[in-house]
Amino acid sequence: MPDRLLELGADVVHNYKTNPEWDEWALTQTGMRGVDKVIEIGGAETLNRSIKATRFGGHIALIGVLTGTSGEIHTVQILRKGIRLDGIYVGSREMFAQMLAVMERVRLKPVIDSIYDFDDAHSAFQRLESGRHFGKVVIRV
Repeated sequence: MPDRLLELGADVVHNYKTNPEWDEWALTQTGMRGVDKVIEIGGAETLNRSIKATRFGGHIALIGVLTGTSGEIHTVQILRKGIRLDGIYVGSREMFAQMLAVMERVRLKPVIDSIYDFDDAHSAFQRLESGRHFGKVVIRV
C-alpha cells in the first residue's frame, strides 16, 4: 500500500499499525516543526496525537470517530498552536452534486478498489470488513 500512496502523490507514507506513536514520528520527520495538515479519522482517542503532530497554524480535518465520540481533548494545545480544527460531516445531496462538479472540472478521479453488482452487495461488504481494500468499494445499482 505505501507504494500506491506514493504513486498517487503522497510525499511521505507512515503505517500507524507498525508504529502507533505516529505523532512522534511526524515531529521527527519535520524537524520537530509538525505537519501542515492532518486528516483525523480516529476521533477522541487519536485527536490528541493529531494535535501534537500538527505545526503552529496547521489544520486538522476531523472526518471520523472510529475510536468514539467523547474523551479528554487537550484544547489548550489547539489554542497555543493556533490550529484550525474543522469537523467534516456527510453533506446534503446538493453538496454532493457540487463536489462531483468540482471533481469533474479538475479531472479528479477517485481511487476505486472494486466494483460489485447490486446482487453481490454482500461480497462488497465483506471486502470492506476485511480492511484490505485500497480506495472505494462500489456497489453498482
